[in-house]
Amino acid sequence: MLLSMTDAEPVRFDTKIAVLLRDDLATWQRLNVTAFLVSGLGPQVPEVIGAPYEDADGVPYLPMFRQPVLVFEGAKETLKAAHTRALSRALPRSVFTADLFTTGNDRDNRAAVRAVPTADLDLAGLAVYGPKNAVDKVLKGARMHP
Repeated sequence: MLLSMTDAEPVRFDTKIAVLLRDDLATWQRLNVTAFLVSGLGPQVPEVIGAPYEDADGVPYLPMFRQPVLVFEGAKETLKAAHTRALSRALPRSVFTADLFTTGNDRDNRAAVRAVPTADLDLAGLAVYGPKNAVDKVLKGARMHP
């Protein structure tokens, strides 16, 4: 349950948004993969999106996630195991495969993922959303991104 901004108690969430990145990615790749991965959550899980923003001059800004996005990293094997666990728990998820670094548009991205069986995906990143406990189990073996 969320508390209003006027409540003195800190806001606590019973859910978690997490991104798991392969630990051998270049910095630009980590940033790119993270941005792409989290972009899929809002349309599919609308409750993760907060209210629009507005500054003191009344200039409006787009809404963002209502809670922090935690970023983790792990070896290729850690990512593969996390993907398997996310699938077995049927958690909302998005994937970024290494093939997507060579495509230049959404149509080709989807085709690149569709061309590879689940077990053979060369995962560069995974985003997952769900109850904290379930997401923590999916991320077993991963470490917080430095």
